[in-house]
Amino acid sequence: MAIPVRRGSMGKRRGPFDIRRTTFGFALVALILASGGMALRAAWQSAGRHPVVTGLVIALLIPVALQVLRRRRARRIARAVTETAYGIVDAGIAELDAAEAARAQALPEPAHPVDYAQLDPYAFEEAVAELCRRDGCADAEVVGGAGDLGADVLATTPDGRRLVVQCKRYGPGNRAGSQDLQRFGGTCYAVHEADIALVVSTGGFTEPALDYAEQCAILCYGPEELAAWSEGGAPPPWAVPAEEPAPGLSAP
Repeated sequence: MAIPVRRGSMGKRRGPFDIRRTTFGFALVALILASGGMALRAAWQSAGRHPVVTGLVIALLIPVALQVLRRRRARRIARAVTETAYGIVDAGIAELDAAEAARAQALPEPAHPVDYAQLDPYAFEEAVAELCRRDGCADAEVVGGAGDLGADVLATTPDGRRLVVQCKRYGPGNRAGSQDLQRFGGTCYAVHEADIALVVSTGGFTEPALDYAEQCAILCYGPEELAAWSEGGAPPPWAVPAEEPAPGLSAP
């Protein structure tokens, strides 16, 4: 019976042992080792005869080797430091930009002067009520109309006092007179129980009207006072000390 032979296994078999090749390999290794030993011995003997020169050579070789190692390490360190520095700079710029944006949002928009004389009477009353709300009178409301008895705006000041305002939207040639002030003075304290009585007139006031207002502790705001209050150049009327009302005008 014939047994099949695997060709692949025949190809993988090692060739016959060659003593000449093996001897030559051992001789070559021995030569290399002998040459290295002789070189080391010669270097050692030379070092013994010329220690200064050998020391100088070693002293020169060590810095060169260290310099190579340092350069590689320095490159890595420099790269890491540069990346860190760029990161810090970028973070700082981002923080500055964010702070600048927040500051720009926090800054109030510049106030534009309002020409109150160009408003109609009802819009003027609303504008005065808005000034009161802006400066702390959260409940300020327009109550003017038929039967208002001289009160156009009612509010409570931040410190709890009752504010009663009459609004006179007059032209430059039409000033509020003493009769206007007398009608308001007859109701602001007795009827509306005002702690602070204020008349705002876009046309200003006559001298008799100002005299009566001084006697009754009624605050009078003409165009200049209204503009200063509106633009923040003066405190609100209730922050200005007022005189006590004249006898007979106080609330019972």
